[in-house]
Order: sequence, then structure tokens, then C-alpha cells
Amino acid sequence: MMKSNRLINDFRKQEKYSIWKHMEAMAVNYAVYSVHKMSVEPYLTGKDVYVYGNEENLVVVCLDCYHEKQKPVYEEGESIEPLVMLHGQEPQESVVWKLKETMRLMQRRLSLCRFDLNVYGILLTEARITNADDLEDMWKANHIKVFEGFRDLRHRRASVNADEGLRGHIYCRAALDSGLDGELDAANVPAEPQSTLDDEDDFDRLLQEFIDGPFKMEPVEEDDRTDDDAENADDEEEEEAETPVDTDDPVDDVQIPDGEIEQNQTLSVKVKILRPLAQPREELDKLVGCDDIKRRMDELVALTSYNKLMQEQFPGSKQHEVSLHSVFLGRPGTGKTTVCKIFGSLLHQAGALSKGHVVVCDRGTFIGTLWGDEERAVRQVVEKAQGGVLMIDEAYLLNGKNENDPGRMVVQLLMNILADESQRDIAVVLCGYKDQMQKMLQCNPGLESRFPNRFEFQDFSVDELLDITRCRVQDYEYQFTQEAWEKYRHVLSQAYQVRDPQTWGNARFVANQLERIYIQHAARCVRLQPVDKLSLRQITAEDIVPIEVPRQRPRMGF
Repeated sequence: MMKSNRLINDFRKQEKYSIWKHMEAMAVNYAVYSVHKMSVEPYLTGKDVYVYGNEENLVVVCLDCYHEKQKPVYEEGESIEPLVMLHGQEPQESVVWKLKETMRLMQRRLSLCRFDLNVYGILLTEARITNADDLEDMWKANHIKVFEGFRDLRHRRASVNADEGLRGHIYCRAALDSGLDGELDAANVPAEPQSTLDDEDDFDRLLQEFIDGPFKMEPVEEDDRTDDDAENADDEEEEEAETPVDTDDPVDDVQIPDGEIEQNQTLSVKVKILRPLAQPREELDKLVGCDDIKRRMDELVALTSYNKLMQEQFPGSKQHEVSLHSVFLGRPGTGKTTVCKIFGSLLHQAGALSKGHVVVCDRGTFIGTLWGDEERAVRQVVEKAQGGVLMIDEAYLLNGKNENDPGRMVVQLLMNILADESQRDIAVVLCGYKDQMQKMLQCNPGLESRFPNRFEFQDFSVDELLDITRCRVQDYEYQFTQEAWEKYRHVLSQAYQVRDPQTWGNARFVANQLERIYIQHAARCVRLQPVDKLSLRQITAEDIVPIEVPRQRPRMGF
């Protein structure tokens, strides 16, 4: 079967002014896997390299940067040779030759793995090649395109689509695997990627074991899922990431308290403890939407870091007053808990918090069964949150209408704590619906003045919800067929149009929809026992099940 060269052709037709935009566009192309390497041995040592792959092609983009103010000017030989001539200087190694050798090496590695792919190379260089026009045909014959005379490439970074569920990931990994360069025996040359099975017999056997084994599916009743389960669907996914996988992560050294407090001698309550993140800024960049929140958070962290720098350079100097206490306003599923976790880690990196963990509470955490439980609970929660963030979800519920409501006591206790100058190593974040939270703050001017930082989380658009869907399915390495994706887009758009803004779940709606899809997909695979291995991770149109969305009730009256 003839292979399609579309990926290569798309790169080949770019010009100097468009190549960088095209690389950025590839990051959102769900059919193309891409990866960024700071160095590719042995030829492109110290060079920024981007590798793009799909099922037929591999494109290698090399950035050739120079730190000297005067960029080199040289001539390439009539053929691609190891050395080039610099004007008035000694010869140096040709980067075009280095790219060619890297492509040759990658082609060999792919062949060793029995992968039949075309490899194409692109060089972006700050140098000026005086005879570039004369060499275009020769470069083209060697499957290379050169863009010369760039400026400040070392300051540029292109986004990538590192979704390991994409087929291109397998080929990029093989092309970059230097372990294949030696003499390989059959055991070291897998005919298929490690994520698949060796042959159809093994596939059939393991599929049957799955059907008959301990994970045999039982009928799922829709009523078995409680409302609380649905509302906490995205919170459960966040809990999966609480314990870092990387044991060398510097945040592993942070001593995190246990997640339990005693309201009284007979009643204990569990609180959720979220560990700090190792790379919070990267996690913030990954968030869909939230552009204004990202900017505001950067500003707050920057001022905090500036204070720390000034204190180090000018000990004893007056510092800018920076309050870390914040209010997160938004409906459920808009990412408040996720951003709060990033917030604590960013403040920890900036030196404003000693730990950066997040203690998640709500009204039920503080309100006990005996008089005085509130004070005991607040004291313990604040102690656990020292060095990190105390997040109070749906905080407006503490502002009870009854003057004797114990929630009001919790608010007053918090105000007393915030007024204590010794309580600097803590950030308190109040979360909830915008209207209810504003009423709570307006009823207590002292409370409002102590929470100067306001972050408003807007509802996600349809396009943003689709981006969230792509991110979530990556966790399970699923892939939608084109027909399934168009059906899912239609279902989501319809649900969005008839939504009730007061009850719409945003990202939680996506989580609930995907859960139904996963169940439908698993049931179909068990029923049909597909012979194609890739079908186990392929979502089809049959798996897309519409969800009834509560519509906004019409108002009655005259």
C-alpha cells in the first residue's frame, strides 16, 4: 500500500516566515505526535531538536543557534560533507551534514524495529549560507530543507503534542533510541511496540482472560451513582496525582501532615491533603483557558519573589505588603481545586510558603456535634495547613442566615487567625459561587478586606471543553475515530446549548460523559471480542451515549 507523505509535504511547503507557526500548529494536531529534545547524540549534541511522527512519516527539525554576536557566514560544499568553509576562519563541521547523519541513524533504528517510515529533515539556523540558492536541489534530493539567517532561535520554544497514545509516539521513541545502535539480537528488536502483544494468539488468549477473569463486567445501574459521586468525579482524578511518581522530586522532602482531625473525643473527620507539585508553572500552562487567572497568579508570585530577592540583597529593608489570602469565584468544574493546588506549589517555589501543600475543607469539616467543636476543628485545620494553603470549598455555606449558626463562629475564628501577625506561613483560599461569595464578603467588611486577591473562574466554552476531553482521554491512551469525535462534538454542543447555567458542571460534565463512554466502550469490546488489537483503545461512534441535561426551568409569574 502506498504511504501518504502529507506530514512531510506540509513541512516541505513552509517558508521562513511560516515554519514556526506551522510547528506551533502541529502541537494541536491530534494525528501527529511530537517531542522536544535539548540534545540528540551523537551528531546534534547541544542542539534543540523537535521530532514529529505519524504512522507513515517522521520529520526532524533542528535549531542551530549561536551565542556570538556575529553569526557565521560560510559556504556549503557541492555535496553534503562533514566540513564547511568559514570566511577567513578554520573549517568547521557542517550542521547540514550532522542533520543528515542523524536522519540516517534514525532510519536505521526504524528499520531495525521493522518500521517502514520516511524521514525528512529541516534545519533552522542563525548562520548565513552564501550559496544556499545553489544547494536547494541537492538538499531536496537528500530530503532536507534549510532555512538560514534566523535571529534569536535560542529564545524560541515550540509547543509539542506528547500524547503517548498516538501511534507516532512509538516511531519517535524508536528513532531516538540510541540503544539500537549496537549489534541487536532478535530479543532487542521488537516487531511491535511494547504496548501491544506479540501475536494474535496471545491477544485472543489475554482478551478471553480479561472477559473471564476478576474484572468481568457486571451490569451497571445508573442509580448506583450518587449525586455526590458525580460532583466529585474531577476531585477523584486529582487525588490520583497527589503522590508524586518521581522519587527524586524535591517536593518529596516536604513533610505533609495526615488528613484527619478530631472534632471532639468521639468524632473524627478526614480532610483531603494535596501534595505540592514539582513543576507547577508547567501545570499552570497546561490548563485550558484561565488566561486571566494565569496572568494574575504570575503577578502575585512575581511580587512575592521580588520581596524575597530584596530581603536577600538589602537585609532589613521595608518589604511590600503581600497578602496571599484569596477568593476563587466560579461554578463547579471550572478548575478551582486544580488551580489552588498549583497556587500553593508556586508560592512554595517563590519562598512565600515553606511547604506548598493544600488542605481542602468545607463546612462539614468544622461543624461538629458538640458546643465548641468549631474552635477545636479550626485550630487543628490551621495547624495542618501551616506552610501551605487552607482551601475552604463552598465557603459561603459558613455564612448561615441564623445569627447563632455555628458557621459564623468559624468565620470569626478565621478572622482572628488572619489578624495574627505570626500566621504568615499560610494562605487561606475561599471558594464558591460568585454571587453567594460576594454576599458573604459584603456582610462582613473585615473579612472582605483580608482577602484582596480575587480570581474569577469563567465557564468553559465548547471548544475548551473539547480540549479538556482530549487531555482526559490521554490518561487512558484512547483514540476517537473521526466519526466518534464528530458525534461527541455534536452531543457536547447540544448539551451546552440547553444547559442551565446555575447547575452546569463544566469539566465535571465532561468527566461524567467520558465515564459513560468508557463503560459503553468496554461493554462493546467484551461483547464483540475484536480481532484488531488497536480496537481496545479506539472509541467508536457506537460508544457515544447522549446524557440528559437538566434544562433551565422557565420562570412563572406576571
